[in-house]
Amino acid sequence: MKDRIWQRIDEIEGELWDLALRIHAHPELGFQEHRAAAWLTEALERGGFRVERGIAGLPTAFRAVHPAEKSGPRLAILAEYDALPELGHACGHNLIAAIAVGAALGLAPFKQDLPGALIVLGTPAEEGGGGKIKLIEGGLLRDVDAAMMVHPSDQTLVDRGSLAITEIQIEFRGKAAHASSEPDKGINALDAVIQTFNALNALRQHIKDGARIHGIITDGGQKPNIVPEHAAAQFYVRAADNEYRDELVDKLRRCAEGAALATGAEVAFRKVGHEYKAIRPNMALARAFRRHIEALGYPVEEPLGGVGSTDMGDVSWEVPAIHPYVRIAPGEIPGHSRAFAEAARSESARRATVAAAKAVAATCLDLWTDPDLFREVRAEFARAQGTGS
Repeated sequence: MKDRIWQRIDEIEGELWDLALRIHAHPELGFQEHRAAAWLTEALERGGFRVERGIAGLPTAFRAVHPAEKSGPRLAILAEYDALPELGHACGHNLIAAIAVGAALGLAPFKQDLPGALIVLGTPAEEGGGGKIKLIEGGLLRDVDAAMMVHPSDQTLVDRGSLAITEIQIEFRGKAAHASSEPDKGINALDAVIQTFNALNALRQHIKDGARIHGIITDGGQKPNIVPEHAAAQFYVRAADNEYRDELVDKLRRCAEGAALATGAEVAFRKVGHEYKAIRPNMALARAFRRHIEALGYPVEEPLGGVGSTDMGDVSWEVPAIHPYVRIAPGEIPGHSRAFAEAARSESARRATVAAAKAVAATCLDLWTDPDLFREVRAEFARAQGTGS
């Protein structure tokens, strides 16, 4: 059956690649992915899936279920399809979407002969909006036994984790004055932002390896001849575990409070945007995926460099989940770059999309037909839940 499923994916390769290129050519930001969501759901409906649009109160989220639902593992394949500001699909989410649809459509003709359920979840706004978290809050994972997706990269990896992340906005309010004739009557909010960055830079040597605190100034004043009465910055705080991430948020808060004390400005410190948990990879599920992706000519590599953050981390705390990566280009190409956006529409990306769709489909087949594997996956997840790690 695996060979027949893979043959079916080969047969629809052109359709999948057309879908990936259309999404790439029309990048849409988080929660605005109306065209991408429409194209994906139309393809799934043509493949026989029942589609619910606008789930969890999100217009661009969807749930597609194959009608041949039976007792057995209920498996969800997750699609992402949002783009980055200005850079477009520099994270390759057009490929994630095509992989998910490809795996689902490859399995669909054979689902009547297989146990369990096949679900595709369309999850908007991974790049900062946390669409998967909103689906979790809406109960969309309550009937799911395992979840998986594949992310494009410049490496092939199967058990790489992610960093927990919290997005912070810091605002300072001072007092405007003429910056030349009467600067002594002003309170410089921009100085407070700069002092926050200076304090943070002093802190860096005292945080654990792999943790990250990085930010930008979002408001630095209006004109040089006015003492800035308002200034603001936005930061991402990341760490390998949720608890240390929270500790670093407190350290950043103290940097900002110290800057306010030094300058006389008032500070507002608040969480905004996304807050994602670190991924808990399910190693049993990852090993199953690895067997298939390597058989398809994508050997798993030794990880290079650091890691980012994803709301798939939150999914992995709800159900057994994997978030492997597949190489889409030779050499090293950083994510969130214009070069990666170009790679996400290359012939190499086309081959990787097909291979990843086949590996996901074969992993689903394993979970449905190998009760020992499914028990191992669930037991590993239960142990992790018990330790809270």
